[in-house]
Amino acid sequence: MNKIRKVGIIGTGSFVPSKVLTNEYFESIVDTSDEWIVTRSGIKERRMIDEKMATSDMCFEAAKKALEAAKIKAEELDVIVIGTVTPDHPFPSTACYLQSRLGAKNAAAFDISAACCGFMYSFGVGTRLMLGSNYKYALVIGAESLTRITDYKDRGTCVLFGDGAGAVVLHSGDTVHGHEIIYTYMGADGNGTHLLYQPAGGSRNPPSHKTVDERGHCVKLKGREVYKFAVTKMSDLIRKAVQECGLTMDDIKLIVPHQVNLRILEAAAERLNFPMERVFVNIHKYGNTSSASVPIAFDEVTRADKLQKGDIAVLVAFGGGLTWASAVIRW
Repeated sequence: MNKIRKVGIIGTGSFVPSKVLTNEYFESIVDTSDEWIVTRSGIKERRMIDEKMATSDMCFEAAKKALEAAKIKAEELDVIVIGTVTPDHPFPSTACYLQSRLGAKNAAAFDISAACCGFMYSFGVGTRLMLGSNYKYALVIGAESLTRITDYKDRGTCVLFGDGAGAVVLHSGDTVHGHEIIYTYMGADGNGTHLLYQPAGGSRNPPSHKTVDERGHCVKLKGREVYKFAVTKMSDLIRKAVQECGLTMDDIKLIVPHQVNLRILEAAAERLNFPMERVFVNIHKYGNTSSASVPIAFDEVTRADKLQKGDIAVLVAFGGGLTWASAVIRW
């Protein structure tokens, strides 16, 4: 009889640029204030890549740390999956650029576009690839250069976004080495595509002088509608994950959510009757980094030893598409 394969996380890593954009900076360029930004989002700072850096460069830095933590070489990787909506180029994939730079010559490489769910979708796909094949090691990354597609004349969106990358190394085998992934889930509702999107740059609305003049290559967000969706979806996703795993909310030691907005996280926790001190938050430092937010947060959780053997953590994200995803991990 074939043994049931298992998948665990054996290494994490993250990278954020050194340049900090404070709320005071935004007070100087748009009609806003530190109080307004903090009250409505919880954000105090966010990071911005320099003009010589691209998404794959941040992926490389995060990947190096994750591989070092996993104690494996890049040549041992079987697959690289990157979640991003800000690739180096429309094609080839950012994962291929990273594969070359790492020297991961034996790895398949591809990107996944799922907006703020990019890492969680990549995580789910990577896990299932491992379970359904003889792959031994996978590198999964979420990374965004959102400041490259942010409209700095729109005070409603420009204060929200930052850049960064986070990575995990997955290991699969008959026994688990590292934190075991016991559940993954993904979903979508394409009827919400108009709520959060980048209007120009694709085949529907290709680049032109008009699209540039109209700032169509920047993120467009209908904040009120997304707020309502996110609060409901986050709480529903966590309830579903807990039920599917035969757990209760009391069994959950920590929730590691997409860092979208502090008010959303607090409202979702209230709906779940779950204490905020067991919801990991770092949005005040980095803003909304889309695909990168969950893996950056997860790396910080791991390196700070916030969880002990046997503890249960829930990862959850939601974003444009509309998309959503979750995972349950046993330490």
